[in-house]
Amino acid sequence: MALNTIPSAPGRPRRRFGRLAPNLVLIFAAVFFLLPVIAQARFAFQKVLVLQLGWGTLFKRWTISPLTDAFHADGFTTTLWLTFKLAFLTVLLTMALVLPTVVWVHLRVPKARTLIEFLTVLPYVIPPIALVAGIRVVQPHARWFLNSDLSLVPFYAVLALPFTFRALDAGIRAIDLTTLVDASRSLGAGWGTTLRRAVVPNMRSAIVSTSFLTATVVLSEFTIAFVLLKNTFPVFTSTYYESNGQGGMAIAVLTLVATTALLMVLTFVTRKRGAAQTMSAF
Repeated sequence: MALNTIPSAPGRPRRRFGRLAPNLVLIFAAVFFLLPVIAQARFAFQKVLVLQLGWGTLFKRWTISPLTDAFHADGFTTTLWLTFKLAFLTVLLTMALVLPTVVWVHLRVPKARTLIEFLTVLPYVIPPIALVAGIRVVQPHARWFLNSDLSLVPFYAVLALPFTFRALDAGIRAIDLTTLVDASRSLGAGWGTTLRRAVVPNMRSAIVSTSFLTATVVLSEFTIAFVLLKNTFPVFTSTYYESNGQGGMAIAVLTLVATTALLMVLTFVTRKRGAAQTMSAF
């Protein structure tokens, strides 16, 4: 008597280990990134000799005193405040320049998008030391500008272009820009009103992502500030590390953890907002 068998669906071969390879890649990536962070944390927050850092001393003599000492170091508050101010101004400058440019390219000159995308990659290809070398050449003729700490803002905006342009470009392509602009213009709104009340509200996730990426660039940039003798927070961290290795490493770990936490908050907020907009559409 023949047994009834259920044939497998055509075009769907059974893959018993179909999820094994992606899971192994994720595990390898997690180990690759977490092990250096754990080593940094142990060096920064354990009062144990480096040669004695091993499995036997994993839970011994942990302390946050190197971090609290760094909080009271001269220049910590001032350099941190300066870096936050630079990050805020860089975000404003980026939004004022890049967002209208991306909108104009998509509406008026879509064929030029490839060229502009290539130009925005150049700050990523050209090392910052080459950029700051050119700045040093013209520095004697522009001391009125370069003597100010805020002169770093346009250079940071240029360094962030490879990330900010693509984030805003992806946000533009996710919406029906032409319909939004035509509807706003047909109601009598000007270009400024159209950009502020029709385009920006539909690109909140992209704008938040762009702001985060720009702030991350500012919080981690060292070369330009160091060569131009600007005492920003990354420069302070490097200088403090030379005199207090544990304290400097503690600041670096704290910066990494804070940046990661901010990224998680950003991801949660953008996903929640995107889900809410999808539900409201129905």
